[in-house]
Amino acid sequence: MTLNNAYNQYKENSVYTASPEELTLMLYNGLIKFLMQAQLAIDEKDIQKANTSIIRSQDIIFEFQSTLDMTYEISHNLALMYEYMNRRLIQANIKKDKEIVEEVLGYARELRDTWQQAMKIAKQQQGGARQVAK
Repeated sequence: MTLNNAYNQYKENSVYTASPEELTLMLYNGLIKFLMQAQLAIDEKDIQKANTSIIRSQDIIFEFQSTLDMTYEISHNLALMYEYMNRRLIQANIKKDKEIVEEVLGYARELRDTWQQAMKIAKQQQGGARQVAK
């Protein structure tokens, strides 16, 4: 097995064994990665790669939108945020505008960092609950 095949197998196994929270974090990281690739492609005037990277970013945002549980108020706020990010990416793709991609990248990083913090807090609370149960 080549190193590349081993890495691809590792990535695939990571997805299959990840919790829903970890999958969400992976999606946020993927969104950030594709937005950064789009910026680089715009800088390099690689129109096709910029387009592909922006579309992949939009696909991830669509996944976030489609999995929101709308029984929570925060989900409505996130839906609005994702819709805004998607509209901005459409504009960025049409204009090949790096500044718009940078704006969306900022939101993506903020959402990812908030998600990481929420995961950390939830884990600490679960640990505390286990301690009390003993």
